[in-house]
Amino acid sequence: MIIQNDRIDHAIKNLEDSNMIIYETDTLYGLGVDATNSIAINKINELKKRKTPLSIMLKSIDEIEHYAIIKKNDFNSIEKLLPGPFTILLKSKPSNLSVLVEQNSNKIGIRVPNNKFCLDLLKQYNKPIITTSVNLHGQKALNNIDEIKKTFFNIDIYAGNINNKSKGSTILDFTEVETKIIRQGDGIYKR
Repeated sequence: MIIQNDRIDHAIKNLEDSNMIIYETDTLYGLGVDATNSIAINKINELKKRKTPLSIMLKSIDEIEHYAIIKKNDFNSIEKLLPGPFTILLKSKPSNLSVLVEQNSNKIGIRVPNNKFCLDLLKQYNKPIITTSVNLHGQKALNNIDEIKKTFFNIDIYAGNINNKSKGSTILDFTEVETKIIRQGDGIYKR
C-alpha cells in the first residue's frame, strides 16, 4: 500500500515493529529495515532468498566513523561524494549493527542519499536503515511503482520522485590502496 499521510511517523512505526519498508531514494527504490534488528534483516534475506552483505543508510557522513574505519584522505574524498548516488565500502568496526548486515565480511557498505524523505526519516529514527534494491535474487531491480505494488503488495511503500532510468548507486571500494569502482551506477567518480 502506498502511504501518503504522516509518511515519516508511519515509516518509523513500521521500522520499530520489525517490518520492511519500500522507500524513495535519489536512485532506485530501496527496501529497508532497522539495521540493528536481526529479526527484521532476516525478513529481507528470506524475501530476497539470499544472504549477502547489506548496505546501510546514514543521515550524514559524520556518522560513518561509528560503523567504519575511515582515513582522513578517504573522508575528504567521500565528503565530495555524499550525500549522493554512491555506496561507499569501508573496513567495518564493531558497532550496534546486526551481525547479519556484514554476513562475515570485514567491509560495510554505506549510503547517504541525497533525498529529503530518506534524510528526514534517518534524522527522526536515529538508527541506520538497511538499503537494498527492490527485487528478488537474480531479478532486475524494480523501479516502476505499479510493478512494485503488484510484486510486494504486503509491504508499505513510501513513493516519491525517483529517477526512472536509474542504474542504482555507484559502488566504490575504499578498502584498497586505490579506490576501486565495483559497480558503475548513477554517480560519476573522478579520481
